[in-house]
Amino acid sequence: MNGTHKSELSAGKYFYDDLFVGAFFRTGRITVTETHIITFAGMSGDFFDVHMDDEFARDQGFPGRIAHGLLGLCLVDGLKNRAEAQLQAVASLGWKEWSFKAPIVAGDSIGAIIAVEEMRLTSSGERGIVHLGFEVGNQDGVIVQSGRNALLMRRRIEE
Repeated sequence: MNGTHKSELSAGKYFYDDLFVGAFFRTGRITVTETHIITFAGMSGDFFDVHMDDEFARDQGFPGRIAHGLLGLCLVDGLKNRAEAQLQAVASLGWKEWSFKAPIVAGDSIGAIIAVEEMRLTSSGERGIVHLGFEVGNQDGVIVQSGRNALLMRRRIEE
């Protein structure tokens, strides 16, 4: 994100028409556990040593085994969907420019600041596409991941 947050969204439901570039919100936090890491390895089939073997991970310069980068992204998407600012989405259209900036280890508590970076209506005008910027931080304020998500959103229906 470019650091130009303008206005923090309060709790509530937000349709495309309620948003504006510069609006942002904070998610809650989740503590990443060893169970998350092992379960994600089983679900994804990614049993790479850095995720499963403390000694191997330490030999690579980490404090111990680290969480899968995609596990962090998945957990943050869940935090987005449970945030007090509820985006009235239809579907995610894609993730891009996602960076794994620092390791996530068991015991880390992660949360995100999510900002509206771009907006446009679909060609029919019936829905909107919002590009969200994510900064994912741990309990020490270290940015561990960042990136963007395109989200197809519902429009507010006038009654």
